[in-house]
Amino acid sequence: MKHLTLAAAIALLASPVLAGQCPADIAAIDAALAAGTELSEADLATVQELRDEGQALHDSGDHDASVQTLAEAKTLLGIE
Repeated sequence: MKHLTLAAAIALLASPVLAGQCPADIAAIDAALAAGTELSEADLATVQELRDEGQALHDSGDHDASVQTLAEAKTLLGIE
């Protein structure tokens, strides 16, 4: 029972951390796009779609999915 309580507490504390990461990831993607990249038009469209999806997920409160989606976009852009 102690482990379950501890796991629940960690999960509750991690959510605000992930919520704060989403805007930083979005800003990093936006900055990389503004600076210009050598990606193909198709890859740029994919990055923009992933960025927009990540924003929507963040706005709806699904921060885990938002972080994962934005990470895909950052990987395509070659940023961390």
